Amino acid sequence: CSKSGKSIVTPVSSGRPYEVLVVADDKCWMSPDSALYHVLDTDVPGLPQPERSFRISRIRPTHFDRVMRIFRNIVIADIQDIYTQTKLKYTRNAYAAPQMIMTIQSPSQEEFAEFLSKHGQIIVDFFTRAEMNRQINLLKEKHNGAISAKVGSMFDCDIWFPNELSSFKEGKDFFWASSNLNDLNFVMYSYPFTDNNTFSKEFFINKRDSVMKINIPGSGEDMYMQTADSIFVDVKNISVKGDYAFEARGLWEMKNDAMGGPFVSHVRVDRANARIVVVEAFVYNPGKLKRDIMRKLEASLYTLKLPSDKDVDELPVD
Repeated sequence: CSKSGKSIVTPVSSGRPYEVLVVADDKCWMSPDSALYHVLDTDVPGLPQPERSFRISRIRPTHFDRVMRIFRNIVIADIQDIYTQTKLKYTRNAYAAPQMIMTIQSPSQEEFAEFLSKHGQIIVDFFTRAEMNRQINLLKEKHNGAISAKVGSMFDCDIWFPNELSSFKEGKDFFWASSNLNDLNFVMYSYPFTDNNTFSKEFFINKRDSVMKINIPGSGEDMYMQTADSIFVDVKNISVKGDYAFEARGLWEMKNDAMGGPFVSHVRVDRANARIVVVEAFVYNPGKLKRDIMRKLEASLYTLKLPSDKDVDELPVD
């Protein structure tokens, strides 16, 4: 405590993961386009049923008091004619920790809505990655050491995954870990790097299906995991700590069986060993919501350390 008697300790933030508090007046929030609400109320990609990206709460600026300021994720709509253009600003751990506050400054409601129509995904990605970084920090303190040891011995890599993944299976250049209920799953495999066609949707699906057919069979004859529908697989280039990675997300199914669910994969280049390393998280949770557990596993993919990354202490999401 300081001499004035005020605490200098930052309080713990309130709110649940993927919950966002919006600070906006009625004119902004209840406008005909409701631009900010529609940006935050989008569906999470790659899930078998619609699930919202965030749980949203809204308060007026006059109610943004000491209690509300410790919320973990805050968006402030600051619309005043003193501004000449729309800008985004962010502050980390201003009133609590962990906390992210994004302020959107705009000269008018019209320019505010126009900006969000073009750049709204930035806001969604910003808070999604903030939550993933928080999960990574939790994994840094507490993760399954047995999986890290297995991955280290098989692939000369390291990765942090939740302790719930307690069972595992090994194959040729292949590793599969799962929870006791088989609802949380992690797969890792590698193969030699040939050319840049590796980083295409068609190549990825063909390679994934061939690996899964061999290593994840079903309970009966001619049953094995495969990609459910290639049309609905989304792929894009991403950056993991400044290094190139190929991301794919979609749905998997067990051929000739009723099992299925979502998956997300990272395809990384291990230049030191001229190979491709793939890490994938997939979920089997029929009839239940999958957003939170899927994102929890997805955050773990960003913790992969290739042989050349082993001296890096932390791998937060960009």
